[in-house]
Amino acid sequence: MAPDKFKGSLTAAEVAARVTAGLGVPTVELPVADGGDGTVDAAVACGFDRVTIEVTGPAGERVPASYAWHAGDATAVVELAEASGLRRLPAGPEPLTATSHGTGELIAHAVRHGARRVVLGLGGSACTDGGAGMAQALGARLLDAEGRELPRGGAALRSLERIDLSGFPDLSGVAFVVASDVDNPLLGPHGAAAVYGPQKGATPDDVKVLESGLTRLAAVATRTHGLMGAVEHDDIVRAMGVAGAPGAGAAGGVGFAALAFLHAEIRPGIDYLLGLLGFGAHAAGARLVITGEGSLDEQSLRGKAPIGVAQAAARAGVPVVAVCGRRTLSDAELKAAGIEAAYALTDLEPDPARCMAGAGPLLERLAARIAADHRLAEGTP
Repeated sequence: MAPDKFKGSLTAAEVAARVTAGLGVPTVELPVADGGDGTVDAAVACGFDRVTIEVTGPAGERVPASYAWHAGDATAVVELAEASGLRRLPAGPEPLTATSHGTGELIAHAVRHGARRVVLGLGGSACTDGGAGMAQALGARLLDAEGRELPRGGAALRSLERIDLSGFPDLSGVAFVVASDVDNPLLGPHGAAAVYGPQKGATPDDVKVLESGLTRLAAVATRTHGLMGAVEHDDIVRAMGVAGAPGAGAAGGVGFAALAFLHAEIRPGIDYLLGLLGFGAHAAGARLVITGEGSLDEQSLRGKAPIGVAQAAARAGVPVVAVCGRRTLSDAELKAAGIEAAYALTDLEPDPARCMAGAGPLLERLAARIAADHRLAEGTP
């Protein structure tokens, strides 16, 4: 059992438990995530410990947030959405002022806790600040022309003149991995502000403000911190170097800060997390893998969790089926992605609201259908 969450209805662990209950055969439950919402929950369900602290939310208020901790190999899994996600906004979107500061606080706590590897899951972000808040929480000072610390948010970056890293900790003994399937650069028509700003409530004018701030961040970081080619000294944006790297635009540009200041490696989210959770070892010898997510649609084909699970299962030689709330993919599209069949809640209950309200019992009924279709109780695949 390797499902992602059914957003707004069930966590990945709850999906796995419900399907297990309906199957009536021995299973291994391995809830997964792709770096976005639910990544910490998935790690905890697979044996990591949960560490909860109070951090700065995206609107500046204090919020409780967790990361996952594995003492055996000193690995921390930090989920940006836990501290800096849209769900942490108490009064709606704040596209110009939302900050990633809390994510930096989670990282700092994990490092003090002894982390030698930090996996940073990027997704569900409320901010478009280029990771400036994250860097500030770790000790960077972002200063204007008068030497004053910048306020939070992406709009303020337009006044950035200097980045002071004298208070930044020595992180040379910590390996940082960004788990993200977003390949957008920081700037330009495919960048953080243009593509994802509107999803966070940014108007067209807001997008221009945020793009200007992110451009300034890249320019100052290039001039003062040796980030090769991100923006030339004449402040003309060129899609190259760190700002143009695939993934630099993830989570409102937090990917850029992770590359620039944490020297992180960006890895495909679901692939890396499946390895971290030991999926290959669990799949070896399995007769069936069941994956899924709330909606199996075109977005799923762009590296979302079920497709990553299907690819990993194929490497182990195990057939895959999926459960979902609804699906818009054809049988041919599913098979091309390595999924033999998909079972949707809407097959049993066409009303979406009732599907969400009764997702648990409906999943158990779908699981019974899977068990019958695949003759699981009879011991033959």
